[in-house]
Amino acid sequence: MIKELVMDEALLSKPCEAATADDADVAQDLLDTLASLEDAACLAANQIGVTKSIVAYLDEKDEAHVMYNPVLKLALGAFKTTEGCLTRDEESKVTRFDRIKVAYDELADGALKPRKRDFSGWTAQVIQHMIDHCKGKLV
Repeated sequence: MIKELVMDEALLSKPCEAATADDADVAQDLLDTLASLEDAACLAANQIGVTKSIVAYLDEKDEAHVMYNPVLKLALGAFKTTEGCLTRDEESKVTRFDRIKVAYDELADGALKPRKRDFSGWTAQVIQHMIDHCKGKLV
């Protein structure tokens, strides 16, 4: 279901709770909402009003992916950049990393399965933005 974006800084600055397989409906809402937005690359659950650690993003091929409980494990190639955000009016100056390793859970056969994966470039930047949202960091 397509949800309204939340602009409330009190909610967006609250660290998200761990997600479970029971949160699959939230993941679907993220995918539906992300698909409905023009020029959007990623969305975290708190941006639709749910403080669970779930993110959806589009990769370089515009394919949608969902991560439950993403954690940055390794980051290489720091650079400074300016990012916009769907739920913030102003852009933010941030440090990002060109290559990252992320541990996360993926929903498979009704259960969360642990995964680790390396990302680089634009996809790595988008995922870092989403991980910040899950931590309650306003970006």
